Amino acid sequence: MSELTERPAKVPPRWFVRSAWVVHRALYRITGGRVGTWRPESTRWGTLRLTTTGRRTGRERSVIIAYMEDGPNLTGIAMNGWAEEEPAWWLNLRAHPEATVEPPGEPPRRVRAREATGSERARLWDRWRALQENLDGFAALRTRPTAVVVLEPRT
Repeated sequence: MSELTERPAKVPPRWFVRSAWVVHRALYRITGGRVGTWRPESTRWGTLRLTTTGRRTGRERSVIIAYMEDGPNLTGIAMNGWAEEEPAWWLNLRAHPEATVEPPGEPPRRVRAREATGSERARLWDRWRALQENLDGFAALRTRPTAVVVLEPRT
């Protein structure tokens, strides 16, 4: 099934999505990272802390994103609560691809980001589709394709 053929999705109001992000990050900070991230499993994606370099400020910016493992790489989807605009973390990675990830229970590691294309994107999108109900319906809320982001380890 292509990204645009699934049933239309309904998302909560924008104020609710943004409030949930604020609470999620606060729980992560308050608990020293013990709450707010989890490892992926065969039936669900995980969450990790991603630290990028701000494209305008040059300052470090940290967010919590959904991810799954793909061999040595980690992958995410560049969605902003399914809003039309690209998430700031993805814009930052496009400007400065080097970043740091902190998967739960692991030390921070350095990665380099890139957008998956072609058959790699199709394969990864299918894997995300298996983990996220109505992924294609959510993607259809946007006028442009949702980037699949590959975070490759760097030495």
